Amino acid sequence: MTYAIVKHTVQDYGKWKPVFDRDGKNRKAAGCKGTQIFQGASNPNEITVLLEFDSREQAQKMIESNGLRETMQHAGVIGKPEISFLTGGERQPQ
Repeated sequence: MTYAIVKHTVQDYGKWKPVFDRDGKNRKAAGCKGTQIFQGASNPNEITVLLEFDSREQAQKMIESNGLRETMQHAGVIGKPEISFLTGGERQPQ
């Protein structure tokens, strides 16, 4: 598994979230297997999105797409997002 982590600030989470939800079909078509959304504890407009893919190539292609840039702009993302990639995801018993 490959995970893409996208951190960004939005103007208004309440306006950003419906745009994110409507874009689900595009994420699925790009090979995204699922997402998790996190909001900053002290600022709910600081968003971190964790996206799961089978390969880094799929993740990178979606992250670099013009469609995603346009969607983020429409959703009210402020500034340039911080993006990183992870592999693995091994779970450890507690």
